[in-house]
Amino acid sequence: MINYVIRIKNDVGRVTNMNIGIDKLHFFTPHVYVDMEELAEARDVEPAKFTIGLGQTQQAVAPLTQDPVSMAANAAWPILTAEDKEAIDFIIVGSESGVDQSKAMAVHVHQLLGINPFARAIEMKEACYAATVGLQTAVSHIARHPESKVLVIATDIARYGLNTSGESTQGAGAVAMLISKDPRVAVINDDAVSYTGDIYDFWRPNYSTYAKVDGKFSNEQYLSYLETVWTEYKKRTNKTLADFKALAFHLPYSKMGLKGLRQLLPEVDEAKQAALTEQFEASRVYNKRVGNIYTGSLYLSLISLLDQSQNLEAGDTIGLYSYGSGAVGEFFSITLVEGFKDMLADESHQAMLDNRVQLSVADYELIFQEELPTDGSQLVLSEDEEQFQLAGVEGHKRLYK
Repeated sequence: MINYVIRIKNDVGRVTNMNIGIDKLHFFTPHVYVDMEELAEARDVEPAKFTIGLGQTQQAVAPLTQDPVSMAANAAWPILTAEDKEAIDFIIVGSESGVDQSKAMAVHVHQLLGINPFARAIEMKEACYAATVGLQTAVSHIARHPESKVLVIATDIARYGLNTSGESTQGAGAVAMLISKDPRVAVINDDAVSYTGDIYDFWRPNYSTYAKVDGKFSNEQYLSYLETVWTEYKKRTNKTLADFKALAFHLPYSKMGLKGLRQLLPEVDEAKQAALTEQFEASRVYNKRVGNIYTGSLYLSLISLLDQSQNLEAGDTIGLYSYGSGAVGEFFSITLVEGFKDMLADESHQAMLDNRVQLSVADYELIFQEELPTDGSQLVLSEDEEQFQLAGVEGHKRLYK
C-alpha cells in the first residue's frame, strides 16, 4: 500500500509521517425527479433500454431554484462544524456547469457557508475530471499546510435537451468532501496515474446551451483511457486487481461503469470477479436514482459504495477511475481507515432520495424549459424547501439565500 505520506520535522527535529485524505463527505440532489420508465414510454422507447441498457431508474431534475452554486452549498453544510469553517483555507469547486465566465462558484459557496474569510476560492474545469484534480490539489495543499482543511465540491447539472439522444443520461447533484490530515474516512494514496489526449468526444462551446456529444466514440474513449491508465498504474505500483476490495467508476450512466469493470475482470479468478461485481452493484445504487452529475458522478459512486456495501473494512483499498471527456483519465486509490463507518451519512442520504417528489413527464418538461433572464431584468423565485437556493436575478447578478 502506498499512502500519501509527507515527511516533516517536528519541534525536536524528528521526522514524522502524516496521512492526508477524506475526513467527511456528503451529497445533495434536488427534491424532484422523473421516473425513467415513464420517460421511456413518453418517448416511445422500450423502458428496458433505459433501466437495463443504461442502468438508470430515476433522474434528478433541477428546478430554477437549484443551480450548481446552491447545490454545492447544500451538499457541504450538513458536514461542516464551526471548527471546520475556521480551519478551511481553500475551497475548490469542480464543475462544467459554471454560472459565470469570470467569477468562480466557490466564491458564492464561501459566502453562503460562512467560511473563514482568509481562504482561497477557485473553480476548476475539465469536463467530468475536474473534481479529481481538485482532490489531488487539496492533498498537495495540506502537505504544505498540515493544520488547514480544504473543501472540495463537485457540482453539475447534466442537460442535453428534451427528446434528444442524451436526455436519458441527464441528472443533477453535488458532492462535498472535506480533506484534511489524519482523515476519518480514507487516506488518498500517492499513486495516481493520469493520461491526457486532445479529442472531441463530448464538449460544449461557449455559444451552445447544450453539450455536443459523439456517444459511441465517447464510450470507446472511456474504456480506452481506462485500459491506458490501468496498465501504467500496474507498471508503476506493482499492484494487481487482486489488491483492491472494490472499484468505483465515473458513471455518466451506471451501465458504463459495469462495462469498465468487465474490461478488467479477466485478470482475476472467478471468486474475485464475483466479489468485485457485488461491490460494483453497491457503488451504483445512488447513481441509478440520481443520473449523471458530471464531476460528481465518480464521488457519488464512492459514497454509494461506502453507504451500501456490507463488507468493507478498515484497511481495504478502493480503486477509483476518473474520466473527463476531451480528455483526461486518471486511476488512483484510497485506503479506508478505522472508524470510517461512523463518518458516513447513509441514513441522511437514503431519506433525501426517498422523500423526493416524482414529477409527471409533462411537469418535468415544464421545469426543464424554465430559464433565467439574460437581459438583466429582475426575476424573483419562490422559496423552496432546501437550506440554500437561488432566490432570483437582478442586474445580471445571481442572488442566493
